[in-house]
Amino acid sequence: MESFKVKDSSLAPKGHLQIEWASKHMPVLNQIKERFSKEKPLKDLTIGACLHVTKETGVLIETFLAGGAKVALCGSNPLSTQDDVAAALAEKGVHVFAWREQTTDEYYWCVERAIDHRPAITLDDGADLVGTVHSKRTEALKNIKGGTEETTTGVLRLRAMEQKGALKYAIIAVNDAYTKYLFDNRYGTGQSTLDGIMRATNILFAGKNFVVCGYGWCGKGIAMRAQGMGANVIVTEVNPLRALEAAMNGFRVMPTAEAAAVGDIFVTATGDTSVIRKEHMQKMKDGTILANSGHFNVEINMKDLEELAKSRRTIRPNLEEYTLKDGRRLYLLADGRLVNLASAEGHPSEVMDMSFANQALCTENLAKTKKKPPKVYPVPKEIDETVAKLKLKAMKVDIDELTDEQKKYLGTWEAGTI
Repeated sequence: MESFKVKDSSLAPKGHLQIEWASKHMPVLNQIKERFSKEKPLKDLTIGACLHVTKETGVLIETFLAGGAKVALCGSNPLSTQDDVAAALAEKGVHVFAWREQTTDEYYWCVERAIDHRPAITLDDGADLVGTVHSKRTEALKNIKGGTEETTTGVLRLRAMEQKGALKYAIIAVNDAYTKYLFDNRYGTGQSTLDGIMRATNILFAGKNFVVCGYGWCGKGIAMRAQGMGANVIVTEVNPLRALEAAMNGFRVMPTAEAAAVGDIFVTATGDTSVIRKEHMQKMKDGTILANSGHFNVEINMKDLEELAKSRRTIRPNLEEYTLKDGRRLYLLADGRLVNLASAEGHPSEVMDMSFANQALCTENLAKTKKKPPKVYPVPKEIDETVAKLKLKAMKVDIDELTDEQKKYLGTWEAGTI
């Protein structure tokens, strides 16, 4: 059984510095890590994690190690691994199987190597680890007590598995915690997506027509940050409630077919497939930029783009120029993969602090409780509130508490108009 595989072990010193820098901005996780180091709630537990191998993930893995766990880690995207961090974690004894710029076959090879280490609890970001266990590596199911899921796309996949009776062990939907999606999805995705686009293109946002496809929490964050940079934001949606919210937030809302003709920059954040496809590309202006912030590289239809193009060339890292048969040029960022991690460094440490605090506490919860029936479960309310309280404490923010009179009032129905 292989112990680890990374691109370059000599990068470890740089990776240690990156993890140290992230740790300085993750006070909630550090408080949990300190407790874990004393209590060892994960002693002798093997964790299998399929996560973006970033400096923030490094801090989470260190927290698990402090709690007594053994960890097998693979990347959750072929382009998101930070090779220096992977090398640093391998040096700490983590079974890391991750490097940047993997082929699809290499990616799933790494997923299977993490499964080889017989995890009792799984952590996933996109549900590829869970999917592989349930399809190709079913013998691993007997060792698994439960798992967690980090992102919207993964939760959707797992709920589909549950509905079809295919899910074989309990999963806690970390993505659905208030202290995750209200901050990570909105502020994290908003900032890191624009960061990825800027690093790939160095363009000015001000004055551009910036089209956000999807107005979920990630789309809201992207739209908010693009507006703050001076862009004219257009939102496309299929959900009438979200479309109405976008309109009342001051954004132009229209079908993608209409936005295609006027947009300068397009960002998909829907979790669905073929959001931007041939009929949209055929209407786009010369010079249009296409980026995706959804988990999988299916939101921009790559096959359609390649069929429309007569040539392709790399302009700069993560920026590909597709020249169409009529001479128009469309620019694709990061091969259509999630631009915030492929072109930049992912979410800022401060928001991942809360997301990964949820991961750590939910893992502890699974370790300490009896095995649950195979369903997708919400994050326990007490964990969500604990993370919020720890974050406020770290930010030196105090809040009010209900008086006994107020508690009593909220628990009665008799009192009305006086």
